[in-house]
Amino acid sequence: MHALITNDDGVDSHGLRVLVKAALSNGMEVTVVAPDGERSGSSASLSALESDGRLLVTERALDRGAAAAGLDHLADAVALAADASPALIVFVGVRGAFGPAPDLVLSGINHGPNAGQAVLHSGTVGAGLTAVTHGLPAMAVSCVATDPSHWESSAMVAGRALRWLVSYDGPPFLLNVNVPDLPPERLLGLRPASLATFGAVQARIGERGRGYVTTTFSEVSEDAAPCSDVELLRQGWATATALAAPAASGAVDLAGLAGDADA
Repeated sequence: MHALITNDDGVDSHGLRVLVKAALSNGMEVTVVAPDGERSGSSASLSALESDGRLLVTERALDRGAAAAGLDHLADAVALAADASPALIVFVGVRGAFGPAPDLVLSGINHGPNAGQAVLHSGTVGAGLTAVTHGLPAMAVSCVATDPSHWESSAMVAGRALRWLVSYDGPPFLLNVNVPDLPPERLLGLRPASLATFGAVQARIGERGRGYVTTTFSEVSEDAAPCSDVELLRQGWATATALAAPAASGAVDLAGLAGDADA
């Protein structure tokens, strides 16, 4: 099975290398294409710097410091650094832009959580949802710490979730996985979860001046639903949530909106 692997933290991210190792360790063929710089918060935007209609890409070795970091699987592995958002990388990748079309898309491992309704803004999640809209299964993986110390836990959970995903027999969806930054012996396990009704951070609006607004971000301290991803992560569980691609809502009656052009 062939996986296209990307992220939104950029091609030099350590989390990307951990995810590549997890895929290779589970017998997958991989094509690694990631943004040449950070694209966090890019959601599913299709942005790129073009030159005469060309998507700019350069080769980047993945094995720098790999042995010291326990990533021996990455010897001779090469990634493409693209001046593009992760969603655009997937958008063109499923059409064969970087070689054979993939069988699934993997995104991450993100430095920081992608839980609750904040998934709407995530470039990590946006890449996965782009794959689903093109009929491919996908998995997005995030560690809740912005500077993780226990990558072995994220790698372990990513491998387990990946094995489950490739054996799943059903319509394609995005498996969104979050992992606490805990050593394996303190990790409680992996549990299915619902999305919390808020994200991991909240914004506070401060001073409003001429031409600017002061905005600060902080962690959300309010209680979350018992089976939500945010609450389970606080308890020490890794979480998995199934996300669907955008679809029309059948819950809204639009009959009264219909009319002729001159109505």
